[in-house]
Amino acid sequence: MKYIRNESTDPAYNLAFEEWVFENLRDDDYVLLWRNDNAIIVGRNQNTSAEINARYVEDHGITVIRRETGGGAVYHDLGNLNFSIVSDAQDLKELDFALFTLPVMEALKELGIQAELSGRNDMTIDGKKFSGIAQRQNKGRVLNHGTILFDTDLSVLSASLNPKKEKFQSKGVKSVASRVTNIRPYMKEEADILTFRDLLLQAMFQKEGGVNERILTEEELEQIQALRDNKYGTKEWNYGRSPKAQIQNYRYFPGTGGIEIRAQVENNRLKEIFFFGDFFSKDRKEILEEHLAGTEFQPSAVRASLKEIDIRRFIGNIDPEDLIDLLFEERREGES
Repeated sequence: MKYIRNESTDPAYNLAFEEWVFENLRDDDYVLLWRNDNAIIVGRNQNTSAEINARYVEDHGITVIRRETGGGAVYHDLGNLNFSIVSDAQDLKELDFALFTLPVMEALKELGIQAELSGRNDMTIDGKKFSGIAQRQNKGRVLNHGTILFDTDLSVLSASLNPKKEKFQSKGVKSVASRVTNIRPYMKEEADILTFRDLLLQAMFQKEGGVNERILTEEELEQIQALRDNKYGTKEWNYGRSPKAQIQNYRYFPGTGGIEIRAQVENNRLKEIFFFGDFFSKDRKEILEEHLAGTEFQPSAVRASLKEIDIRRFIGNIDPEDLIDLLFEERREGES
């Protein structure tokens, strides 16, 4: 296991840094500990404009960046420490947050933080959430990353992410609010966040006999900067399309998360269909969207199309019939 130091606080650069390590370094397990300046990091499958309080974000100079993993939107500031662990997937068939978060939990325990895994992908202390975890697999490797609220301004977190309390009455997908806490008050000894980072790092590498650091070359850093500029620094990636829709339905599925469908129907066929939500996926949801485009807009036709593809690769642990019900929820009566 090796550590790669990254002192940047630029959210776009840091997400590029993480992706580059995940996609290019395959010889060992890697650990990253990093911080972002004020930013909202939205999940890959979310509709950005539905997740943020746009006026508040603009007024407070908060950067909005889309990440490559699923899950809900999170707020980062310099009081939050992010961890990323890149390792072999070990023939993993499903996302396993417990397995790949264990090194962080054990290290936190060494520092007096009695963390527990809760729900789909949260770490909690005294029943309060201090960490949200997300995961991605590709070519036999897994990226497991998450936040650690150490001394974050929780008032900004709430104001920037949840402008409306009636989020589940609207058709947009909104991140589920949780009771949250910072972990600084739970530390055995007083420390600032950089000291905490160094202590956490030492604890994570305790079984390795010390921290083994990997230094990136200038050429590698240039590749990361190019990825930052061409992807994470663009509005196209961070906001993407927010398509108008004839059909726009939303439902929350326990154990999977919220799913919003937006679809255009023309000549009784699905011209376009888009999925948004805080669900996790092993493969890009665009593959499913492209597969369904052109399908006759009848439940039987959509059912037949879904039998040709494993939708759980793209939208969490959901039954195809539930997806059909969601798509046709206002048209089910009298249709087959």
